[in-house]
Amino acid sequence: MTSRARSFILITAVTDTCEPTADLLSQRGIDLLAAGKPAEAAESFRAAIAAGPKHYEAHHGLIRALRDAGELEKSIAAALALTALTPADPVAHTALSISLQYAGHVPEAEAAAARARILEWKIQLQSPATEESPR
Repeated sequence: MTSRARSFILITAVTDTCEPTADLLSQRGIDLLAAGKPAEAAESFRAAIAAGPKHYEAHHGLIRALRDAGELEKSIAAALALTALTPADPVAHTALSISLQYAGHVPEAEAAAARARILEWKIQLQSPATEESPR
């Protein structure tokens, strides 16, 4: 048994008597995705979001799980919800772009990718210059 499996069993044993946390539910979703069960993973990520609405990793997991389950329009809706929650996050816009691309909405995907690049540039411009990356 791996160390991770032992940790999961221990955490599960401790938390079986109380409500699972957003972190635990999100980790369960990741494990289900890795096991090739995207529909079940989506449910776990939804539960994680219900437990912690600002659990960004759960939002990203839900987007991926829905996409892997072939629920492309739901994946797009989840990505749009994340971009509304974190409008300045380039990774959220990238997730939206990927979901749009999978659904065949290429012009919209390109627009979302461009938005992600612009947001990334803004972050880079706000960060202090270093010797390795002078402005």
